[in-house]
Amino acid sequence: MKNLFAALALVFTLLVSNNMVAQTTFDTLLLVNGDIIIASITDTTKGEVSYKNPKAGRKDLSIENERIFSIKNSKSETVYYKLDSVEGNDLTVDEMRYYIKGEQDAQKGFKARGSFWCNVLIGAASGATGHFLSPIPPFAFTALTGLPQVKIDHSTVSNLEYLKHDTYVMGYERIARGKRRTKSLLGGGIGLVAGLATFWAVLQPNHNTLIK
Repeated sequence: MKNLFAALALVFTLLVSNNMVAQTTFDTLLLVNGDIIIASITDTTKGEVSYKNPKAGRKDLSIENERIFSIKNSKSETVYYKLDSVEGNDLTVDEMRYYIKGEQDAQKGFKARGSFWCNVLIGAASGATGHFLSPIPPFAFTALTGLPQVKIDHSTVSNLEYLKHDTYVMGYERIARGKRRTKSLLGGGIGLVAGLATFWAVLQPNHNTLIK
């Protein structure tokens, strides 16, 4: 009888253990923009992937197949991306892998500090004039920040061998240019507000005083 209870206890323990493992096993969705989603896939039959994200509660979420590069689990990887010039997919699967690696490295490592601080100064100088056209210079600078060549800092590259692949550089540059514009816009806005505040609080009162 004791042996029977011991055997039943062992079976129960194994079942609970397996159930817990199943519940904590998630899939990895790799998107073509480099984003990664860790979730539990619930459906893949409607031209989109439905999933439950443990960070979003019990709500079912979905994402179009066209936005997904691949889905990985503990056993395999299913690649959704395919070469199709009609849909704008001009890269092969391997080329796209390197493109995504470039996006991910730039997302993690590229800071765009130069664009931010340059436009802080431009915005501040322009705002300090108090002219109604003062927003134009910082916005013009933001529009131009995407033009200069991106210099890739090797310390931000997860594997220097990736630099041998043109599509890796393309992916890195896409994110880097986007970060430049975003940081430049932010810096220009901050500088413009600071410049205008300086004009109205300091320069304008002093100007009126000198006139009197």
